[in-house]
Amino acid sequence: MTIDILQQQTQLIVRQRIRLMVNQYEVHGVTPDGQEAGVLAFAQQKRLAFKEQVTLYADDTKQVPVLGFKARQVIDLGATYDVFDAAGNPLGLFRKKFGASLLRSTWVVEQPGWPEIVGQERNLFVALCRRFIDYLSWLPYHFDFEVDGRVAFSVERKWGLRDTYNVTINEPNLDRRLVVAMAVGLDALQSR
Repeated sequence: MTIDILQQQTQLIVRQRIRLMVNQYEVHGVTPDGQEAGVLAFAQQKRLAFKEQVTLYADDTKQVPVLGFKARQVIDLGATYDVFDAAGNPLGLFRKKFGASLLRSTWVVEQPGWPEIVGQERNLFVALCRRFIDYLSWLPYHFDFEVDGRVAFSVERKWGLRDTYNVTINEPNLDRRLVVAMAVGLDALQSR
């Protein structure tokens, strides 16, 4: 994956692969006519890791890292995750807003030079069902991430056997690497 190709994307598909000991994700581009394109990134997260860290690679050979995110602390209810490029340079961060997340999960994405981008589950009823009725935790959900009163990007979990997310990016200057990290983080970290 080249950063230029990723930065041109206005839609992405994030799909979880079903594996026993790791969470794996494929990030696909979407062509202008709405068709799924090739893999732009491949992510892997070890399950039951002491400190959350996810690395995204150019493909599933895991030879070329392109970005990653890592928790600042081992245990933190409002955990902050630093997002960095392949060389380890910081790109921004995302964090869960613990208090606001009691009823509807709420996340904040920070890109340098931008105001906070706040994402929250769109549907309060679905959010409450997912929290309080165990067998409904699989329900699809939608997050809208807003900046200055407009939707910068959205993440929509689809119905299906494996987790699939449609990501729509509305802000042309938003770093897609932060969006990819947040979209993967929603699946990897949402239920914690």
